Amino acid sequence: MTTFDTTTDTTAHADTAKAYTLGANPGADRPTERLGVPTRGATNPGNGPATTPGSFANAANIGGPLTFSSPDTPNTPQPSPYTAWDFLPEGWTIEAVDSHAQGCGGHNQKQGAFIRCVAPQGFVPITQLESARLGIVTPQMKRVAEREGHLTPEQVRDEVAAGRCVIPANVTHLKYNLDPMAIGRATKTKINANMGASPVSSGTEEEVEKLKWAEKWGGDTVMDLSTGGDLDACREAILRNSTVPIGTVPIYSMIIGKRLEDLDEQTVLETLEHQAQQGVDYFTIHAGVRKKDLKYVKNRLIGIVSRGGSLLAKWMLTHNKDNLMYTMWDDICQLMRRHDVTFSIGDGMRPGGLADASDDAQLAELETIGELTERAWRHGVQVMVEGPGHVPLDQIEYNMKLQRRLCHGAPFYVLGPLVTDVFPGYDHITSCIGATNAAYHGASMLCYVTPKEHLGLPKKGDVKEGCIAYKIAAHAADVALGIPGTRDWDDELTKARAALNWERHFELAFDTDTARAYHDEDLDVDTDFCAMCGHDWCSVRISKEIQEFASGKAEGFDRGKPVKSDALTEEQQKILEQRGYLKPEEIHKLASKVKKDAKPGDDAGKASCHSDFVDADEAKEIQGEPLVQVDVRPAMGIAKEDRVV
Repeated sequence: MTTFDTTTDTTAHADTAKAYTLGANPGADRPTERLGVPTRGATNPGNGPATTPGSFANAANIGGPLTFSSPDTPNTPQPSPYTAWDFLPEGWTIEAVDSHAQGCGGHNQKQGAFIRCVAPQGFVPITQLESARLGIVTPQMKRVAEREGHLTPEQVRDEVAAGRCVIPANVTHLKYNLDPMAIGRATKTKINANMGASPVSSGTEEEVEKLKWAEKWGGDTVMDLSTGGDLDACREAILRNSTVPIGTVPIYSMIIGKRLEDLDEQTVLETLEHQAQQGVDYFTIHAGVRKKDLKYVKNRLIGIVSRGGSLLAKWMLTHNKDNLMYTMWDDICQLMRRHDVTFSIGDGMRPGGLADASDDAQLAELETIGELTERAWRHGVQVMVEGPGHVPLDQIEYNMKLQRRLCHGAPFYVLGPLVTDVFPGYDHITSCIGATNAAYHGASMLCYVTPKEHLGLPKKGDVKEGCIAYKIAAHAADVALGIPGTRDWDDELTKARAALNWERHFELAFDTDTARAYHDEDLDVDTDFCAMCGHDWCSVRISKEIQEFASGKAEGFDRGKPVKSDALTEEQQKILEQRGYLKPEEIHKLASKVKKDAKPGDDAGKASCHSDFVDADEAKEIQGEPLVQVDVRPAMGIAKEDRVV
């Protein structure tokens, strides 16, 4: 083994460093080439100029099983060779068509041809899956393509036909205010917000308010999980007021006011029919929990944490029968097809703690869910699959890609997963970490977790925090996967930040009010520095002053002269009040200031700029002076007539 004197042997260090590079081109001048940056053909998610080499994900491969996918860790389960095309209803056939023919159902990679289905004579499609198989582009598919931006209506159709994408759009809900959206790996990652009245908290009016709040903060779908109050009225109100798809867990309604032991097939079908007629877009049905697999729960630390899973497990043990949701599956499929209700096949055996993750109970259920997916597709019903739960970070990729294998690419909808169990009150963060990884490795929708998870029913503020945490996770994964255009928003904000254009910075922020309030809490003058570094230490300001750097000079982002910001809005005042760091009189001063009366040298009545050399007043006066352009060419050994590239 070679050892080095770290104080003198720099050449040896350099040689060793070269030997351990990834080695794309060890002799290259550019570090990105010399160190072998591992790009794999994914689209650069931004459309503007950038110095980043781009996404490290796989090439997009839209129309195939690796659509927007992460590279596989060795021994990771490989994609299924099957799609929904392999599980057609009886009497349906496939025909090859010209790629330009009207009604082409997309390119089937396994058969190497453009195909569409031929249904029995007189068949009328109801579900989005049936239309897609027949080569029909529905209005809902066109709307999805419009909202996604990077997909054509035909690509949306093809992904739906393959079973890799669902459009939850009950035919009744479409008559109200539903704005069609899609969940799938070819689309941007979606988030779901849970809500619902409980026997001890909330009611219909509050739940509708939380619905609108969830929509405001980015919820792509909402699940009504009410277990108390007037469930029927609450569900009806949510459906009438929502622009997003609504999901339910129907077993909750099936047992309200009844003994669980009395649950029977008639009750199941009547409840599903009623909710489908109301307009519910997707049902969570825990049909994968089988009597034969309950033995695997015995040694778990926390048993079954799914409400639906635990209820059905108790029903099975009481009656000594298999899960009636499983034995009724074909009848349930036929009912859901009539209304185009999408399956969200429930994960009744999901782990409730890290110690139970990826165990026999969870994986046995997932195998059954794969079978149920195939059977639902044969009925023409759209399918997505629910997943864990509580999963250590190192096991997330395996879980995502095992589902991709067993369920043939059906969209995966996961709860978190939480990557640690010891931070109650902060589980929106512990789960957001897992959710980001899950989305990068294949999950299509993330069910949010709020700070109240495990502790109580989320309130309005918890809904906001949960939604924002999960928008972060979804957006971060989309950028990492190289979905076209997803980084444009980030790049615009970076340009505003580089220009020290605070107003534009806040406009682009996902939560404008919080960003503005936090800034003004320290310094309510929009200067070319912030209160974190102060004037003298602001690296962004210094970079902007260096003549040969382009930093902060993007067209349209010039910040202009320093100005005192507008008075804080009522919402922004509430944010600072909840933080509790400013006295009421300080917040009142921020709320009563008038922008038009402010001048660059005015005293803003705020804390100093935190500079050791310039006090607040002097720093504000400096902002009116022109930038000092620093010519770095002599220091870099470049002739003055040449420019730095």
